Amino acid sequence: MTPTWLLRGDAAPEPGTEPDQETQRTDAPAEKGPPNGRLRRAALAATAAALVLGGCGFFYAAHQVRSQAPAQNHALTDTEATTRVAGEVGDALARIFSYTPDGTAAAERSATTVLDGRAARQYETLFARVRDDLAEQRVTLSTRAVRTGVIELDGDRARLLVFLDQTSHRGEDKAKGKATTAAAQLTVTARLDDDRWRIVDIKAR
Repeated sequence: MTPTWLLRGDAAPEPGTEPDQETQRTDAPAEKGPPNGRLRRAALAATAAALVLGGCGFFYAAHQVRSQAPAQNHALTDTEATTRVAGEVGDALARIFSYTPDGTAAAERSATTVLDGRAARQYETLFARVRDDLAEQRVTLSTRAVRTGVIELDGDRARLLVFLDQTSHRGEDKAKGKATTAAAQLTVTARLDDDRWRIVDIKAR
């Protein structure tokens, strides 16, 4: 058992409703110059203007973020701290959600060192329900953090978005057993405690 945490299309004309082409050729006023060319140039000009205005808005917003947010959000300014919290949280999630049929105890021991608060209670409740089933069905689960982004970093607290890949096997022989792969996306809150980042909340997105 794997934990769950990671156009303009115009309608075709109806038969019999096609316009009389001879009437079109006779009644349509003569055009001076190719209208399609004029329309195309007008559309291109409008698109270019929209791109310029949109670009100005984007750069203004980026300037606002650089000017206002860094005082509170060190994820934008402190590269070393951001890299550290992302690495520790990603490694922690991989450890506590990876186990063999005989190795759930190791995952649970890891959880006691990297989880706290609500996250610790969530994990304990999960394993209380599935521990026996994992051993009986001989489930092996491998988890890795494929991408970890720090959304906010303020002193000793951080909020992250983590993408996980999980691969599970049932039975003794992993080489012959059918693997099941799943992805998970989590929002994680972590707290710096005794110079170690501990996960205090986990929410599936």
